Amino acid sequence: MTGATHTNKDMKEDILQKLEKRLGAVHARQRLGIELERDQHIFGGGFNFFHPENWYSIHSLIRYTLQLTGFYGRGWRNTLDIQVRHNDILLEKLPIAFDGFTILHMSDLHADMNPPAMAALAETVAELEYDLCVLTGDYRAQTFGPIEQSLKKMAGLCTQLVPPIYGVLGNHDSIRMVPALESMGIRMLLNEHIALHKRHEAIYLSGVDDAHYYRVDNIEKAVESIPSDHTTILLSHTPEIFRQAAFAGFDLMLCGHTHGGRFVCPEAFLSHWIPSALVTWAKAHGTIITCRVTPLLVLAPVWSLFGSTVHQRSPCTVCAVLETIGSIGLFPNAKIIGDTGQYNFQNNEDQRQ
Repeated sequence: MTGATHTNKDMKEDILQKLEKRLGAVHARQRLGIELERDQHIFGGGFNFFHPENWYSIHSLIRYTLQLTGFYGRGWRNTLDIQVRHNDILLEKLPIAFDGFTILHMSDLHADMNPPAMAALAETVAELEYDLCVLTGDYRAQTFGPIEQSLKKMAGLCTQLVPPIYGVLGNHDSIRMVPALESMGIRMLLNEHIALHKRHEAIYLSGVDDAHYYRVDNIEKAVESIPSDHTTILLSHTPEIFRQAAFAGFDLMLCGHTHGGRFVCPEAFLSHWIPSALVTWAKAHGTIITCRVTPLLVLAPVWSLFGSTVHQRSPCTVCAVLETIGSIGLFPNAKIIGDTGQYNFQNNEDQRQ
């Protein structure tokens, strides 16, 4: 056995030991074992049967098509035009001390894919004010392979973020990234929760491991010992488990994964070719929605970051979302819009005064 082989084996054992200590033996070996078992497949496995994120040969075809049509340059410019979106969210059980509490939410950075965009993002977030930063997964561009470049770019971004910072893993991420991400100051929540305290009051923040491909999420463990009368927020890379989260008693779910669409497709086309249930599901992702049987709010950034080489959607790619939460008791005039359960915040500023 060569010296290089010894070194690689020692490194793997060291990472495994760190992960077992951090996550427990079962979780660490399960997640790492699935990663090492095989490369991620286009068909089969995970939450859905079809996984286009693993279809890498199609990326070149899309790129060449966009270049031929002249849209490639516009899409590339959109990735560099970083925007910040503000959302106001009313939560019924929120303690008064947390009214106005602001969360910086970013998702699907795919940090090693587009270095200029990451630099622009770091410059933008450095000027923002918030109480908490959360990252909902997909820090790596590909779903397999090296992790060093994505970690390097994430480290650069973290120098511009104000702690506390919490995160979860996505289907593009390796469990081997956890020690390095936590060394940057990102507290990873992998089927875990923490309490956020303010003026002798508390809310709870939970996070689950990837539920889309690896299926190692454990909501039951993530909510274990949380008092039922407290406000709870769930971080999940994918919104696909929103029903499970709703029945588990979460008040708010912050997620990513969907990227909100990079091309605008007429709804008439969707309605004609795709079953109505799937249209409803697709329209829900990327907006604030409520689960119809429980008061869970699900929020995924309307256009999260850099999920393919370019974005074509107008006006521009939204990459950072500031979520400001407030107590519904302080906003008696807030109304629910239609069957989707969206909140009307037209007079939000007036109600705060």
